[in-house]
Amino acid sequence: MKLFNSLSKRVEELKPVDDKKIIMYVCGLTPYDSAHIGHARAFVSFDILKRFLIKKGFSVFHIQNITDVDDKIIKRCKETGADPKKLTETNHSEALALFGRIRIIPADVYPKVTEHISEIIAMVSTLIDKNHAYETQTGVYFDISSFACYGALSGQDLELIRAGSRFEVDESKKDPADFALWKKTKGEILEFESPWGRGRPGWHIECSAMSDKYAKRTLDIHGGARDLIFPHHENEIAQSEAFSGKRFCNCWVHTGFLTVEGEKMSKSLGNFITLGEALSKNTPNALRLFYMQAHYRSPLDYDPDLLESMEESVERIFNSLGLIREAQLGANGSLESKGAKRAHHEDLEFRKKSDELISSFYKHMEDDLNTPEAIASLYSLLRLANSHISAGIDPEQITKVRESLEGILWVLGLEEEKKGIGEKADALSSLLEELGGKKVETAEKALEALISMRDLAREAKDYKRSDIIRSKLKSIGIILEDKAGGIRWKIA
Repeated sequence: MKLFNSLSKRVEELKPVDDKKIIMYVCGLTPYDSAHIGHARAFVSFDILKRFLIKKGFSVFHIQNITDVDDKIIKRCKETGADPKKLTETNHSEALALFGRIRIIPADVYPKVTEHISEIIAMVSTLIDKNHAYETQTGVYFDISSFACYGALSGQDLELIRAGSRFEVDESKKDPADFALWKKTKGEILEFESPWGRGRPGWHIECSAMSDKYAKRTLDIHGGARDLIFPHHENEIAQSEAFSGKRFCNCWVHTGFLTVEGEKMSKSLGNFITLGEALSKNTPNALRLFYMQAHYRSPLDYDPDLLESMEESVERIFNSLGLIREAQLGANGSLESKGAKRAHHEDLEFRKKSDELISSFYKHMEDDLNTPEAIASLYSLLRLANSHISAGIDPEQITKVRESLEGILWVLGLEEEKKGIGEKADALSSLLEELGGKKVETAEKALEALISMRDLAREAKDYKRSDIIRSKLKSIGIILEDKAGGIRWKIA
């Protein structure tokens, strides 16, 4: 598989340290507020990458930190009087529940900064011992002049970095661009004991210490949104490699920005959309499919109209899959409706084209996770299969196509949202009784009896009764669809 490596600035073959196991570290939330659609865009991208690697046979060990010590958390707690531990735990738990709804596979570990202070202190102490860091009256700072490759990831000019750092001049530092490993504080909401007095970790050292603890070797993939390239990931590389003397990560993967009407999300602009708000208006499938319309490295603008069209696209995908399943079952003799039996034959052209489209999907995914082109192959495969089953059935190949489609949809994290009819049991029983049917035990049996009633009415050319049954079912939220392979139903 090939991925764009932000360090080398080119698409490269992914070469794991271990042939069978990939260690992936993804920068997680700073949970001072609710998770938003930008967070979800980044985490869905890494979820698709993780799913694809699993599909290719890799074991993926996924580390995703929780930054529960941060200036933004402290500021929010001062403004609201909230307890920092409760604030971060509540927001992160809510975020994980929402990520579960959009079918993001959980990380293997979610290490918290507050639970790894000893590891952070040990790493800072080692950096001081190795002359990569120094203490001042305000904190402990990393000496960027001690790391020859500083700036390689971001491509930043060191003089420009120094110029930018002068906005917050700290005369105690050797160089304005030197960054904090430990900040000395006194009586702050969040502070910890250390060899340098009470204080809290700098932002960047947190990820280095936690990745070192859980990975125990060079990372195969380190990911995050592109705004983390500098200074966060640049500084992670410097302190981690200065600490260990080894390569920190082989492949750096960064996702593009998500904007709203061309602007970065901000509460002050009134364009801040939480993930919870987005899911109150759109299904998880539609939201995931929306994110996949753009390449993960490209910018993406939030578009409610496009999201609405994604709802229709999702419905078409699963309607097509349903027809393919019915055709496959029918071809195997397990589902034969009136008029559903078709000629079974070996269709060489269908085999060739469908195999090519299945292969095309995976080739696009292997090419730096090119989801727009991969999804185009998926749509083409669905259209081809639908065209095939309208004329005749190649039982062996239609089974292969169905299995391939199910695998493709798993990789994309698209899952059929089956709505049960149990909650409609009373309405269905009442309708069945109203139409003169016998009482049955379950909603499913009631619906089956009503569909049979409609079939009998149509056979008797009693189209008025047939239409009444269909209309009454629609009024209680069940749509009947007359397909070539028989009657299908769905919940509106």
